[in-house]
Amino acid sequence: MVHKPVPEPDELTKPFWDAVDAGRLEVQRCVKCRHFNHPPVDICPRCHSMEHAFEQVSGTGKIYSFTITHDARQPAFTEIQPYPVAVIELDEEPGLFMLTNIPGAEVEEVKTGLSVEVEFEELVPGRFIPQFHLQR
Repeated sequence: MVHKPVPEPDELTKPFWDAVDAGRLEVQRCVKCRHFNHPPVDICPRCHSMEHAFEQVSGTGKIYSFTITHDARQPAFTEIQPYPVAVIELDEEPGLFMLTNIPGAEVEEVKTGLSVEVEFEELVPGRFIPQFHLQR
C-alpha cells in the first residue's frame, strides 16, 4: 500500500503539525494585531510584528474555491481520482484560507459556499493531516 506523503515540519510549522497530531486545528496568530496567518509566517503581513502564538480555531468554514483533480502525480492519490481539492475560508477571519481535499464527497456534491468541518486523517501511526468534510 502506498501512503500519502507525511508532512515534514520545520521550525515555523512545527506548532501547527504538533497540534494536528494531537487532534486540534491551531493557526498562527499575531500577538500584536490579532491577525491569523496560515501558512505560518516570520513577520505579520499586517503590522510587521514578529510575535506570534498558535491558537485553536473552530475547524469550520466554507468552500471558497475548488477544482477537480484528474491527474494524480503522487501514487497514493491514484485510487481516489478524480477528487476535489478546495480552498476553505475558515470562520474565524475573512481571508484565512486552508487548502484541502474533501474526503467522502462525490465530485458533483462539491460547490462553492458549502459549509465544511475539519477532520484528521492518520497517515502513519501518530501523524495526521487536517482535511475537511461537507457538513450534512
